[in-house]
Amino acid sequence: MTYSSSADSAPTSSRQLLLSLLLLWLAGASLRFTILAVPPVIPLIHDDLHLSETEVGILTGLPSMLFALAAVPGSLLVARLGARNALLTGLLVTAIGGALRGALPSIAFLYATTVLMGVGVAVMQVTMPPTVRAWLPERIGFATAVYTNGLLFGEILPVALMLPLVLPLAGGWQWAFAWWSVPVVVTAVLIPLLGPQTALPATNASTPRRWWPDWRKPLIWRLGIMLGVVNAMYFGSNAFIPDYLNSCGEGHLISAALTALNVGQLPASFLLLATAERLKGKPWPYVVSGFLGVIGILAIVLGSGWWVVAGASLLGFSAAGTLILALALPPLLSPPDDVHRVTAAMFTISYSCAVIVPVISGLAWDLTGVASTAFMPLALCGLILMWLAPAILHVEQHAAEHAA
Repeated sequence: MTYSSSADSAPTSSRQLLLSLLLLWLAGASLRFTILAVPPVIPLIHDDLHLSETEVGILTGLPSMLFALAAVPGSLLVARLGARNALLTGLLVTAIGGALRGALPSIAFLYATTVLMGVGVAVMQVTMPPTVRAWLPERIGFATAVYTNGLLFGEILPVALMLPLVLPLAGGWQWAFAWWSVPVVVTAVLIPLLGPQTALPATNASTPRRWWPDWRKPLIWRLGIMLGVVNAMYFGSNAFIPDYLNSCGEGHLISAALTALNVGQLPASFLLLATAERLKGKPWPYVVSGFLGVIGILAIVLGSGWWVVAGASLLGFSAAGTLILALALPPLLSPPDDVHRVTAAMFTISYSCAVIVPVISGLAWDLTGVASTAFMPLALCGLILMWLAPAILHVEQHAAEHAA
């Protein structure tokens, strides 16, 4: 038994349904616009601020670190303000931090504003599953797919448009960062104007809503680690593909490879729209995902030319498959007043796993002087995913125990 239906919400009109889906899509895209504006211009930042590869790894790992550290405070914010107000807070903090990153030519300032942006995105991520549950309680699976589709486009558009379009218009990477904060602000303006007025069911004022996760649940840890290794593969690849291709004399493929890494996620998104119910509770999709991720990394490291682009696309397909399956679980398996806690725990664990891997990859490159070693930890993550895949068998068991 799951908690995908609801009797505490009024039927949604067709117009409000479409508006809710649009806002969820925009919010999903805003989760990644400011973050994925960085990889295409890493070589420029590298030269202007004289970064080492370890510092590049830190820059890329900072958002993931904040996703882990700010997830539980995000749960507290949902419990105190409600999902919609917490979402608006996250959007505004993300926009401000993202726009300010290029204001000063200092790596310390870049790190500080990246931290601010990461806090905003972390809060937003925790708010999305309870917002889905509250806005569209009878369409949780579809609504999750919609905002995840927005998230994927939020990853694709910056890497595809940054170098050929936004960078020339902005006149430099510093101003280009500010451009990607504009749609985030627009989303924050539209949600109060067009979104449902109630983002969470009413609660008894004498009984404060819980926000601290139940860390004793083994399922949360299993799924958090599985999601963590996928996040590590994805963010690590975005970080090191640009400099890796430059080091191999194939810098002209940077935009194509990063675009392929993100566009490759879309087929997985559409495939899971049609097959998610049949795949739920089965470990083999995760095994396949981990295997395809390893093959994609090998193609990037061992191949050349368009084989690298193909490998990046395969890696993106792999990462998206696991991501989409995992994001639908909190609102499906949890009661309405517990979704934010489960989500916060999963994000804390998963991004704690992911934050260290890009730094390890950068250290491997710096210590050995061999560019391809940066991808070894990422390939290991794919193998770990395959090893942990049987943990998904516990999902249905957890749901049954929770309903008992």
